[in-house]
Amino acid sequence: MTPTRTKDEQEKAVVEEKIRYCLYARKSTESEERQVLSIDSQIKEMLQLAEREGLDVAEIRRESHSAKSTGQRPVYNELLTDIRQRKFGGILTWAPDRLSRNAGDLGAIVDLMDQGLLHEIRTYGQRFTNSPNEKFMLMILGSTAKLENDHRGENVKRGLRTRVEMGLWPGVAPLGYLNQGLMDKKCQVIVDPIRSPIIKQMFEKLAYEKWSGRKIYNWLKHDLNFKTRGNKTLTLGGVYRVLDNPFYYGKFERPRDSGNWYEGKHKPTITKELFDLGQTQLKRDQIVRENKEFAFTKLFTCGLCQSGISAEDKYKKLRDGTTAHYIYYGCTRARDRDCKNQYIREEELIAELLKIFDQININELGMKTKLQDEIKRFSHFQQTVFGSDGTQEADEAEVNIRAYAKYLLRQGSISEKRELLGNLRSRLVYLNKKITLLTSSSPKSNATGRLLSVCQIPTLG
Repeated sequence: MTPTRTKDEQEKAVVEEKIRYCLYARKSTESEERQVLSIDSQIKEMLQLAEREGLDVAEIRRESHSAKSTGQRPVYNELLTDIRQRKFGGILTWAPDRLSRNAGDLGAIVDLMDQGLLHEIRTYGQRFTNSPNEKFMLMILGSTAKLENDHRGENVKRGLRTRVEMGLWPGVAPLGYLNQGLMDKKCQVIVDPIRSPIIKQMFEKLAYEKWSGRKIYNWLKHDLNFKTRGNKTLTLGGVYRVLDNPFYYGKFERPRDSGNWYEGKHKPTITKELFDLGQTQLKRDQIVRENKEFAFTKLFTCGLCQSGISAEDKYKKLRDGTTAHYIYYGCTRARDRDCKNQYIREEELIAELLKIFDQININELGMKTKLQDEIKRFSHFQQTVFGSDGTQEADEAEVNIRAYAKYLLRQGSISEKRELLGNLRSRLVYLNKKITLLTSSSPKSNATGRLLSVCQIPTLG
């Protein structure tokens, strides 16, 4: 005769029959978990357990992610959401530390048990249900995993401090060096025989030939086709980081901006004297690269790639010892890094704009009233100071307005020039030392097909 089960046993049996398990397998990519079973091995072992125990594994989920930080695992977060929605009632996993190594994720699991949404967690050698003792044991095991993780972090930091005090670089070797492969000397770096000579040439061109960072960047990219260890082109920012790194003459700072400097045991690429000369050049170069407002930037569109037009100062030392200053305008190459649009000096650019001003309707500038007021003010000045009556015919007024606008274009301040061209901003196109104007009805997106050359602009004034 079958013994009669108590009410609690009956309810427990009903729950067990309804539990749908999700098998969760995780392995961190970090080095401290080398001894943990692989994800496939975890799944294999737990499926065998489920078959022996007759458990209903509804779904298998796997994840390669560290569990030391709260809420950072997308697959795990999705699993918790599905449990709240009663899609699963149990979790099958290799060990408690596969679920959590931090207090936040551990608390979320226990909270689901308290709510009666998570009925059971099965590991390879244990089971945890919504009972005080089993939840307490789960929390102890989870807290132990967190303690191990915290101790491991402290040990790693202590080990790194020891290494830097020994003069050993603690991370991935800077460009021009390679990490040594031996496990007992994994922080020692050796010279990269391919890239180190080029790094030295970068410092020499900076210090002795007075090259700018951008010129070095173009030399690396176009002349040498230089690639990093990841087979990528070194960026302009990367060039400046190399040129500003004292590691190459034998010293380094750890942590960054801490003021703690160490003598490295690696072989220097350059001398400190060469580095200091380069730093002097970099400071001069930074002065040249300061942000500066130019009169005609952000007013034109490149006729080849539709990028914007930028400007830069150029200085040339003359034989008499003086320095000539020029301003050049050219394509920003934002849309095409290899755009071939030519550079143009500011004086030539103004000459091109004057051609347009000879043909364009003054009303298109949107400043006719303001220009008239300026002319009237000047006429009043003439009348007061020189005794002139300042009267003009209507057609002469139009000529004077156009002449005054051209005067501002040549001699006005930066703000006056920008205001003068403000209404034409979206219609001016620059291509190979020529300025062209889009027709008023031409869509900007089809600019290259509807340019109106200077010689085609009708005389409307």
